Amino acid sequence: MASSSKWRWRVRAPHLALCLHGFPEFNYSWRAQIPLLVRLGYRVWAPNLRGYGQSSRPRGVAAYALPELLADVAGLIDAAQATDTVLIGHDWGGALAWAFAIRRQRPLARLVVMNAPHPAIFARELKTWSQRRRSWYIYFFQLPWLPEVLLAANGARRIRGAFRSKVRDSSRLSRQDLQVYATHALQPGALTAMINWYRAAFRQLIAGGHGKGKTLPRIDVPTLLIWGEQDLALGIGNTHGLDAYIDQLTLKRLPGVSHWVQQDAPEQVNALLETWLETHPA
Repeated sequence: MASSSKWRWRVRAPHLALCLHGFPEFNYSWRAQIPLLVRLGYRVWAPNLRGYGQSSRPRGVAAYALPELLADVAGLIDAAQATDTVLIGHDWGGALAWAFAIRRQRPLARLVVMNAPHPAIFARELKTWSQRRRSWYIYFFQLPWLPEVLLAANGARRIRGAFRSKVRDSSRLSRQDLQVYATHALQPGALTAMINWYRAAFRQLIAGGHGKGKTLPRIDVPTLLIWGEQDLALGIGNTHGLDAYIDQLTLKRLPGVSHWVQQDAPEQVNALLETWLETHPA
């Protein structure tokens, strides 16, 4: 445990690093990055997002619509009262980070996204057969109850298997790590809450609520995109054409690294984070 003086220093740190995890994770996915960010002088908040981990699980798909999720992020930033915020997101957390920066819901100093596509780029890629084939699970998740049953079966075997898919170094996601994720997914109501993110997003997309046909505002804060190239769910085309939407973009692609990039290659990710944060001060 940190000494009381160190703890007080961290609480008063004016620089916030807010880390948003993805599906089917929770804040445990940032275990390799939190010590680095603390060493760099940040107050680090890695919350369990709505429906995940020990967070609340409101009932109904509407509770997981994008405005509700973005309001959660804004509330965290307001509560932190930091002088500047670095928003860091992976997977669904990255999707939230993109949307938060595009909508400028709160001022950001910097934006870091890992293996999550910019919404305009993803909309373009979904028109291709390659990405549609990779995104089959999004459509499957629209079914009632069946996705939950299958993901929970055999002690959440499919949850564990999702993490093991194409991981470069299986030691980075040990049996103990996989069991941690499986245990959290098997909590009452957890899988329904987690899958409701996809159900709410799909309904909003069908309703035209993601700005279909509109030009999205450019992101005007320095942005780092880290992309593991062996992503089974998201094709490498999702990294192409981003300059049309971002003023100050740094793109780092990691060959041989899976979708679970910050867990699969923590040393590489941390080195990129440290270098980029030091060369792009707030």
